[in-house]
Amino acid sequence: MFCVANMEPGEGQTTIAFKCTDETFAELIEIEGIIPAPYMARNKWVAFTDVNALRQPVIKDLIQQSHAMVIAKLPKKMQSELATQSTSIGVTQKAQALGKKKSPRKRKIVSKKKK
Repeated sequence: MFCVANMEPGEGQTTIAFKCTDETFAELIEIEGIIPAPYMARNKWVAFTDVNALRQPVIKDLIQQSHAMVIAKLPKKMQSELATQSTSIGVTQKAQALGKKKSPRKRKIVSKKKK
């Protein structure tokens, strides 16, 4: 888990929370509208009480960094599985966006027999 978003307006004081580096954590909690995430501050998570505390592109970059940090700690096998899934999902979504169906390529395996 790398990010949590509160989808219920008025429920709780935070809107979004995510993991960050030690240095980023120290910088962000000094900004008004950003606090150490309840129950997760010891793991260097921050929470936004005001989504406008930072610009949207900056928040997006921080969430992507959070994702990368979590992925980096996974076993190599899991990392490769996730990379394969995200690649195939991306191809499928692009094909659907273009109105085309994904057609898998089939290769015929030809074995050479020694004479």
